[in-house]
Amino acid sequence: MKHLSKLLVAIFLVAGFSSVEAQDKNNPWQFGFGVNAVDAFPTNNLLMDNARKGKWFDEYFNASNHWNILPAISTLNVSKYVGDGFSFGVRGSLNKIENMGDAKVDDLTYYGLDGEIKYNLNELFGMKVFDPYLQVGGGYSWIDDLGAGTLNGGLGFNLWFTENLGLNFQTSYKHSFEDRLVPHFQHLAGLVIKFGGNDTDGDGIYDKDDACPEVAGLPQFNGCPDSDGDGIEDSKDACPNEAGPAEFNGCPDSDGDGIADKDDACPTVAGKRELNGCPDKDNDGIADKDDACPEVAGPKENKGCPWPDRDGDGVLDKDDACPEVKGTVANKGCPEVTQEVQDTLNEYAKTILFDTGKSTIKAQSATVLDQIVGVLNEYSNSKFTIEGHTDSTGSLATNNRLSQERADAVRVYLVDKGISPDRLTAKGFGPSNPIASNKNAKGRALNRRVEINLVKE
Repeated sequence: MKHLSKLLVAIFLVAGFSSVEAQDKNNPWQFGFGVNAVDAFPTNNLLMDNARKGKWFDEYFNASNHWNILPAISTLNVSKYVGDGFSFGVRGSLNKIENMGDAKVDDLTYYGLDGEIKYNLNELFGMKVFDPYLQVGGGYSWIDDLGAGTLNGGLGFNLWFTENLGLNFQTSYKHSFEDRLVPHFQHLAGLVIKFGGNDTDGDGIYDKDDACPEVAGLPQFNGCPDSDGDGIEDSKDACPNEAGPAEFNGCPDSDGDGIADKDDACPTVAGKRELNGCPDKDNDGIADKDDACPEVAGPKENKGCPWPDRDGDGVLDKDDACPEVKGTVANKGCPEVTQEVQDTLNEYAKTILFDTGKSTIKAQSATVLDQIVGVLNEYSNSKFTIEGHTDSTGSLATNNRLSQERADAVRVYLVDKGISPDRLTAKGFGPSNPIASNKNAKGRALNRRVEINLVKE
């Protein structure tokens, strides 16, 4: 038993000073000092010199008759929290023994050195001010020069005034394994101070409880920052350096159009969501910044401007085949060739003269041909057929060839004067389409002719 007591003392003292890896960083150290009271009466043990003893917990609070109290700081302790509610520590105490049970004794000196393991019951109950715990341990105590090992157990509580300062009350039963030291209760009361917590970023929130331990933050965000002060912590803020409402994940909406600046193509001017926050004054579906005519509605194909109608014929230039000449809708904005125009062309055409029996145009016909060019230019999208005709004099083959060559000659002349070749076709009909009798000279003269007729599509 003697060796067992020494072994227990060694175990608890080493445990009290040892460093455990998994530690709670919030003020893991606790230092306390105060007074202690030693009471050997309510322990159900025979006391020295047959002094009367009590049964378990008899007259437990009879301080005036049984407690031994030294009116000075008589106990010191230090402990370290190691996690999961457990703390290891050591305590030293001294006292003067005047009451041994109900017997008076000469002043005897009492010393105690104990190791303690405490379990904090707040791990179960979660209270803050009232902080109860269970305690077991072992140590060595002396009364004068008689000492022995003890196995200790008890309970206590702290009352915290602040996070770091409080009052401590504890009672422990110390059982001796040797007859020379009586079992006894030791009661403790004093001040306790917690310290040693880490706060790397200096924001007043210990690293253990700080979700952002290396960046100063705010308590409401578990130590994480809110750089722009908009009430949204940076990690959840889409714009951490610009204040904005929660509805936009912390981003501002400078123009108040309901679109966050970061998603707004025009952040300083209220606009439409479908145009990425840009305005559209003329409501043509084109943002003003991309609209060449922001005050007047127009199609996207024309950069937001209305299509012009320069000739005022009711056909927009984009659809007008003759944008600078007034025409009709039916003729794609170009003027229509009326019967009067058709008659005029043929009045001109029938005066075109050729050398006899040849396709060579006589020089004096240049004037009338130029007049024909002028008419054709007025109807620039119309197509025409140049028809050659002869009288019936001579062979049919010769007349057919000659009528074709004369029609081709007129076409070449007109093309040379700038008329698009795509607009003109030439065909010889020979004597097949007379307009007068070939039995007299007058009729044959009328039949030898050129006609220019509109191609109707």
